[in-house]
Amino acid sequence: MQKLNTTAVYILSVVGFLCCCAYGLGTVAAIIALVIASKELKKYNENQELYSNGKAMKTAKTVSIISLILSLIGLALIIAFYFNQCEFYNWYLDAFADQPGVTDEQLAPLYQAMEEAGCM
Repeated sequence: MQKLNTTAVYILSVVGFLCCCAYGLGTVAAIIALVIASKELKKYNENQELYSNGKAMKTAKTVSIISLILSLIGLALIIAFYFNQCEFYNWYLDAFADQPGVTDEQLAPLYQAMEEAGCM
């Protein structure tokens, strides 16, 4: 009996998990994993008696779908941050500026990022 290529799907799905917040890279890996899994399952469904690991490929496809969903959520958060940078920086400043032990030196990178984003 032949085996379906579950390894590639699992590796790409894990890459999707690990890169879910890396500017869409996780989304790309998860989509590739999903496409591979769908093609492999199509082969399996045509000739189930030829393959021994159809259930493992179904599990791999599920993992790739979960990876895709998490990657899309991460991508959406990055896009939301990009379009709402000033609100995020102001929230961060309000939350931490009045905390005891937080110095202006620690907040200096925040002030610099706010200036670069045009928020000040």
